[in-house]
Amino acid sequence: MDKIRKDDGRDDAKVDLNDPNDISYAAQQAGISAEKYKEYAKAAGTSGRQAIAKYIEEHEKQA
Repeated sequence: MDKIRKDDGRDDAKVDLNDPNDISYAAQQAGISAEKYKEYAKAAGTSGRQAIAKYIEEHEKQA
């Protein structure tokens, strides 16, 4: 099967930190608030979903 390409240029591997809907969805998947997700993304220094998820996992254990 051919890889399906999104015509609007979105990259599902990254969260658009300027899009409240994208942040809200990613936060819901992570089980935290959108506000907290954005804080973690900034602290992680990336918009990559996997990197943010790893950062959240490491820091939620400490909380």
